[in-house]
Amino acid sequence: MTPQVRLLLCDDHVVVRAGLLALLDSADDIEVVGEAGTGEEAIALTAKLTPDVVLMDLQLGPGIDGVETTRRLTTGPDPTPHVLVLTTYDTDADITRAIEAGATGYLLKAERPEELFAAIHAAAQGRTALSAPVASRVMANMRKPRPTLTDRERDILAQLAHGLGNREIAKALFISEATVKTHLGRIYDKLGVDTRAGAVAVAKEQRLLP
Repeated sequence: MTPQVRLLLCDDHVVVRAGLLALLDSADDIEVVGEAGTGEEAIALTAKLTPDVVLMDLQLGPGIDGVETTRRLTTGPDPTPHVLVLTTYDTDADITRAIEAGATGYLLKAERPEELFAAIHAAAQGRTALSAPVASRVMANMRKPRPTLTDRERDILAQLAHGLGNREIAKALFISEATVKTHLGRIYDKLGVDTRAGAVAVAKEQRLLP
């Protein structure tokens, strides 16, 4: 007999949560013990309810996002839950950030109900659960040669990792803001991302930062 999984649902859209609650209610071996609309709520409820799995959306509106919530949940005091990301976002940067934060699995909202149920049980046992497109991306990234960055691009990445803006980076490296923007465009292209956070996440994952 499959053991029952205690699950906390975190999604900022009320309608989405209602749909997921109705769906999960049809699974006899999954008990939804709570629901949260923000990352802060998820952290507070997890401490109170000690779920086995937190089903986590990435974009949570105001407050901390799903990645930061995942990081805090998986590095908090025991017992820490397993976090299964359920999202519509499947970019390399999103996947990398979630996994780096400690997510056990990464599912897309287009998955069939039975795939979701199976992933929840896998996550509860600490086993990795990935949607097929996500698994393909992970494998493709593992096979790709590491991008080659110039010394200047590495310098700029290091400043990004410290949270500096373009003007601050320009002052720190004694270059113009226009030059910073040009280098950022090249960095984004090489790393296959389109945001500063994504660039830092990929750079850390591929150990391109000192």
